[in-house]
Amino acid sequence: MTDFLNGAKRSMMCGEPRGTDTGKRITVMGFVAKYRNLGNLLFLDVRDRTGVVQVAFDDSCAEDVFAKAATVRGEYVVCCTGVVRSRGSNVNAAMPTGEIEILADDIKILSEAETTPFVIADDVKASETLRLRYRYLDLRRKPLQDILVMRDKITRTVRNYMADNGFLEIETPFLGKSTPEGARDYLVPSRIHHGEFYALPQSPQLYKQLLMIAGMDRYYQIARCFRDEDLRANRQPEFSQIDMEMSYVEDSEDVMEVAEELVKKLFRDCLNMDLKEKFRRIPYAEAMERWGSDKPDTRYGLELCDVSDIAAGSGFSVFEGAVAGGGSVRGINAQGLCSSMTRKDVDACADFAKSCGAKGLAYAMLKEDGSVTSSFFKFLSEEKIAALKEKLGAKAGDVLFFVADADDMLVKTVLGSLRVYLADKYSLYDKSKFDFLWVVDFPLLEYDKEEGRYVAVHHPFTSAKVEDIPLLDSDPLKVRANAYDMVINGQEAGGGSIRIHDCKMQSKIFSLLGLTDEQISEKFGFFVDAFKYGAPPHGGLAFGLDRLVMIITGTDNIKDVIAFPKVQNASCLMTGAPSEVDGKQLAELALEIEKK
Repeated sequence: MTDFLNGAKRSMMCGEPRGTDTGKRITVMGFVAKYRNLGNLLFLDVRDRTGVVQVAFDDSCAEDVFAKAATVRGEYVVCCTGVVRSRGSNVNAAMPTGEIEILADDIKILSEAETTPFVIADDVKASETLRLRYRYLDLRRKPLQDILVMRDKITRTVRNYMADNGFLEIETPFLGKSTPEGARDYLVPSRIHHGEFYALPQSPQLYKQLLMIAGMDRYYQIARCFRDEDLRANRQPEFSQIDMEMSYVEDSEDVMEVAEELVKKLFRDCLNMDLKEKFRRIPYAEAMERWGSDKPDTRYGLELCDVSDIAAGSGFSVFEGAVAGGGSVRGINAQGLCSSMTRKDVDACADFAKSCGAKGLAYAMLKEDGSVTSSFFKFLSEEKIAALKEKLGAKAGDVLFFVADADDMLVKTVLGSLRVYLADKYSLYDKSKFDFLWVVDFPLLEYDKEEGRYVAVHHPFTSAKVEDIPLLDSDPLKVRANAYDMVINGQEAGGGSIRIHDCKMQSKIFSLLGLTDEQISEKFGFFVDAFKYGAPPHGGLAFGLDRLVMIITGTDNIKDVIAFPKVQNASCLMTGAPSEVDGKQLAELALEIEKK
């Protein structure tokens, strides 16, 4: 039988009592983390989200109270009342409440519990699949609770900062119009309008620009977003953004300054880190040239080195063919890793490079004894080998990796991924340090060979740099965007742009993207029409809240920072979503399901 509270009120959370509370009579409530029955002495460790406190029962309490306490087992929910006392020499330094305990004289069992499918402990050994199936139990563990507590602190800090800087928190619709220009939409069938669908927002992009046209001046929200795309380690089908938009901005720096100060406040308030220096600005072209990534982690070296000039006449057909085909040959120097890497490790690097799109990975291991193991040095003259070593700053103990391809961008991105792979596998950087920077001057457009048209690198509402606008007619791929991404530790923490606010320019960009007037009217007519009535210059940015929480809490698993996450196939192991619905619901929607 469980008890009612019968007027009992919690006077302290479990993690709050300290030595200064000795002698106070208090009531705590929570889950039983541990129980120990020593015959005439009984201990319960009672846990809530703030921590754990030890509750003791001895022969000083009533016989029926002791008997009831003896029936308690793990994860029972209890209410314990008693007096705080010192634990004397039995202090548990591992617990913030370890210098005291509660000598109880009353206990109420609020809920009984069956044996849990896994032990609820900080260092749980259960598989992630089992823990996600019983996510509500997994969330009782302190590491996950601490992350969600920090997430709450982050969102409260954001709201306070935005309010202090003149932003209004405004909600935008979940049910909107499908405007597919990026990831796939999640579609919602309409019961009222058979055969027609709403789309869940991939972002509030159009709405927040319309709010600027509406004169709201400064908007933000912590927005829920949905994208029907393949999951990765740091992505979920539904996620949260810290979304902001500002009117009357002169250039990118106006938005970047507000966003940068927000991040500095988050790190100051949440991690007690005072970030005084202005974040570096790195042009996109430089980021790709040096690190092979538009979100470079610069806490370690392994910078890319273009050796195409040496490779061109090297006598090695793979290298020569890549350069002749308009591509490049580039390398990275994994300094000092020769003693740590076996041939099997080098082969694993080659497999990784191939998984990133490379046709192969050339290497040279410069051993400490002066000998060399290489996949291609035998094709090169001594002069060419010496030139390669000199250009990469190679010495004994280093491992050199090279990628060659007629597609120069592929060469860069493969080596960019390989440097991250090596840095993580061989711990080449201090994970306690943070690396903040902005990547700017992105290309406005790129050419999609599969679709046979230009596509927007960010989105079609991003403005071009004024000095590059003439190139829209002559050489669109050389046009740079007024776009900016904040990168923290090699992760894109947030990104944004100065928007197009001229209806003629917006129509021109739509046209470059291959949209006909009819398609523009059908997909974006309401949006384009709004620009006819006056639009202030505006720009904005969105931070990935989940990713920011990951960075601040130091986890590399996005599922850790979301209360009820999805798994790789976008399903929920706890609820069984997505699931089939009954025929009546489908009939109301005028839908039939085609069985595969």
